[in-house]
Amino acid sequence: MTEPSILFLRACLALLAMPIYLLSFLGIWEPFCKKIFFPFFLEKLSAVHERKVKKQKQELFHNLPNFKSPSGELKLLEIGTGCGPNFQFYPPGCRVTCTDINPNFQQGLSRSMDKNQHVQYERFLVAAGEDLHQVPSASVDAVVCTLVLCSVQDVNGTLREVLRVLRPGGVFYFLEHVAADRSSWRYFWQQVCYPTWKLVFAGCCLTREIWKNLEQANFSELSLRHTSVALPWTPIEPHIIGYAVK
Repeated sequence: MTEPSILFLRACLALLAMPIYLLSFLGIWEPFCKKIFFPFFLEKLSAVHERKVKKQKQELFHNLPNFKSPSGELKLLEIGTGCGPNFQFYPPGCRVTCTDINPNFQQGLSRSMDKNQHVQYERFLVAAGEDLHQVPSASVDAVVCTLVLCSVQDVNGTLREVLRVLRPGGVFYFLEHVAADRSSWRYFWQQVCYPTWKLVFAGCCLTREIWKNLEQANFSELSLRHTSVALPWTPIEPHIIGYAVK
């Protein structure tokens, strides 16, 4: 399909979403999205997404205890914690620092913390992935980031911060939706949906090839595979999953 086809379909989708575009123009949508819509939507999406990826996450995090510090502690930093869907996969006694650029997930986060009391919660920081200055360098054993790199301002900057806060030999776990194959119909529809999707869902980008950023980052070891998560009628089925060692 040609560029004019993409532009035409984008315009059609924008017409359907015109009320949201109007609210955005008036400066109403962004604060409403940040405080009410996105926390509500993300908690609902997380419940669906978790059912689809539970086995994959269990496999992903199974070696997390191997990265304990020499003292026997496991200090973990989660970027973009949201409502805390990953807590269930962390080993008992794991000391977790939660970060998110949006502080409005507290209700869902509290529910998840109550369900997962095997984990020690250290603190919650309001911070962007690209700026974790509140976290000392080489101070954590593991960093976790799931469904977050799609919406950070700077993927490479976030990965540099991950490497900075990890101790030598520390591990970075990721699970992210990514761009589909460029020759596929799925990629075509990702391009069509991109502007409206990004507006509605708090800056989420559909066509990032995040595996390239990971391959170019200065990790000593990278274990990455492409997978598909069954989320019919959405443009976010293609995913990457894996871990990288500093």
